[in-house]
Amino acid sequence: MDRPIFVVGFPRSGTTLLRLMLHSHPRIAIPYETSFLLAAYRERRRFGDLTEVANRRRLAEFIVDRKEGKFHLMRLDRADVVERIVAAPPTLGSALAAVYSTYADGFGKPRWGDKRPSYVRWLDVLLRLFPDAQIVNLVRDGRDCLASLLDVPWYSRDVYYWVAEWAAAIDAGTRAAARLPAGSFHQLRYEELVASPEAQLRRLCEFLGETYDPAMAEPNRLAPEIVPRNRSWHRRTHAPVTTERIGAWTGRLEAWQIELCEAAVGDRLTSLGYALSGARRPALSHRLRYDWAALRPRLSPVKRSVTGAGDRLRPSPPIAAVPASAPVRPPSVPAP
Repeated sequence: MDRPIFVVGFPRSGTTLLRLMLHSHPRIAIPYETSFLLAAYRERRRFGDLTEVANRRRLAEFIVDRKEGKFHLMRLDRADVVERIVAAPPTLGSALAAVYSTYADGFGKPRWGDKRPSYVRWLDVLLRLFPDAQIVNLVRDGRDCLASLLDVPWYSRDVYYWVAEWAAAIDAGTRAAARLPAGSFHQLRYEELVASPEAQLRRLCEFLGETYDPAMAEPNRLAPEIVPRNRSWHRRTHAPVTTERIGAWTGRLEAWQIELCEAAVGDRLTSLGYALSGARRPALSHRLRYDWAALRPRLSPVKRSVTGAGDRLRPSPPIAAVPASAPVRPPSVPAP
């Protein structure tokens, strides 16, 4: 099978741009960002034994009908997708693969992927669902990410929260790079991608086992067709690739925000090759508020490890996607 591709990172890191670049490849199709994959995983036990057709149908209806899942953004025929899921092998991963492969079929492409920045914190789940998945992690200067977040209408958290979340995303990528086998994880920097699109995309295609196509370096040609018009925060994808947003934080962030970023995550910035400005230390009040905001993402891996251990002791339907011709044993023992 062609291995699924997952684009991950942090909000405003350029993951939509990278998604367009990959979708411009003649063999790869990646839909606009949805949110039904993790929801289906969390709710997997409610659908019971997927060897039963009725249960696969209930799962299919959960995926396509749940408004929060944003299935409608894929512009697929609901009834067709439901029947494809019902006909797929009886595992959760196979059911989800049926959705994405239907999307790819609409473009006449054999290979599918998905893009969602927050997946970087859920790579263990992605790899349970799709053990052969290839992960592409895009990183960007956290100060530019923060400056860009200030422009989006869904910016509803404070600076402390987003700086802590950027640090957590970078840490998750670092752990994945150390743990995942060769050929499963590829990391690139936004700044290098927009400065040298062809060179970076050739390296990415080599990782994916694909032949580079020049159309990938001109994602703006595809943007009017597949980027929803009401997503104003993605309007720059309609223009040619540019470096003009690199370092925009210097004129857009307030002095105290720069001080906070460099004090709180300066070690991560420098490890990724980003130079610090030499800003003075932030006020103690700012640092304390950041430390409080960072507590949750720091504890999150520990919490997930504890709950995950208990979760694995409970019976679960088969998770991993399998080829359509492969037999799948019904669940009889707890999932590993």
